[in-house]
Amino acid sequence: MTDITLALPFALPPADMAPHLLRALQVPALAALLGRHSRQQFHSASEHSRVLPHEAWLARTLHLAPAPVTGQTAAPLALACMRGCGLQAQAAEGHWLILQPAHIQVSSTHPSLADPRALQLDEADARALFDAARPFFEELGKPLLFGAPGLWFVRADDWRDLSTASPDTAVNQNLGDWLPEGERARDFRRLQNEIQMLWHAHPVNAAREARGLPAVNSYWCWGGASATPATPASSARPAAPVLAVSGAPSWLQALAAPAWRQATVDQLIAGPQHGVAMVADLIAPGQASAWAEWIAALQQIDRDWCAPLLAALMAGQLGRVTLMLSHREGWLEVSTTKMAQRKFWRQPNLNLLKQR
Repeated sequence: MTDITLALPFALPPADMAPHLLRALQVPALAALLGRHSRQQFHSASEHSRVLPHEAWLARTLHLAPAPVTGQTAAPLALACMRGCGLQAQAAEGHWLILQPAHIQVSSTHPSLADPRALQLDEADARALFDAARPFFEELGKPLLFGAPGLWFVRADDWRDLSTASPDTAVNQNLGDWLPEGERARDFRRLQNEIQMLWHAHPVNAAREARGLPAVNSYWCWGGASATPATPASSARPAAPVLAVSGAPSWLQALAAPAWRQATVDQLIAGPQHGVAMVADLIAPGQASAWAEWIAALQQIDRDWCAPLLAALMAGQLGRVTLMLSHREGWLEVSTTKMAQRKFWRQPNLNLLKQR
């Protein structure tokens, strides 16, 4: 019987906003899945983590990182993303990091990383900036590869121990708290400063600003992973689930097979025995505290994903539906079955969204 996990990053609202948001939400299918659950568990994130809970959860779920004892602080996703971009041969050797073009904005108090989704970086602009930056990396023995307009990769074997943060961890935060740390951090910042000066005067940025788009004035590195010799798969280890994504940034799309990069719920229900759908539409409004947009997005998810999953569960097409709901401080896993949904004395409700 098919089991499906629906992962909804930023579906858990902040504690101070939860009562107001829950009163405004009209999400009957989600309320049924939450209210008539068979199992639920909240996991607190490590206070030292430099990735968000849903990123760490995904790395474990796809068997890209081991299950931690006290909390995962990184998500080694670079090699898997490279393979998704057709760069399997290059991913077989060395230590690689994801490199994402970025816009650093400066407020009256501190610099911060703008949401990469707002860049709207197309192929032509990305290629021009990539071609300008590539010689600077290669001069230092660090090959730079192009995966997609917003998704590049750099091989840096001597940066293996560099501690980096994911872009979504750093978005709208004080940038100084999330810069790379480690023995080679100064080398990283020196190269980053050179590229920032190079791109500052680049014609691409002048043209972008004339179109009302933010300048690509920096980059962000994260997700470092090292190639290891191939070993036979353990017979005791279950296969990783099939990943489907919707509304996802380029790095997340690269983790899914091409047929699953803009998946539908019907495709997932009819598909693998164990599937995971990562629906990323709540991340941007959740990061920006744009609560009207967040409510609209969650209500759309209820119609497009939760309601069909609930119907398929009740029709016997699915054996179990699990929800993974997260915010910055942790994530909630809630499972339900057809039998649990028959417990009519339990009223559908959203109380678990207040979970901490």
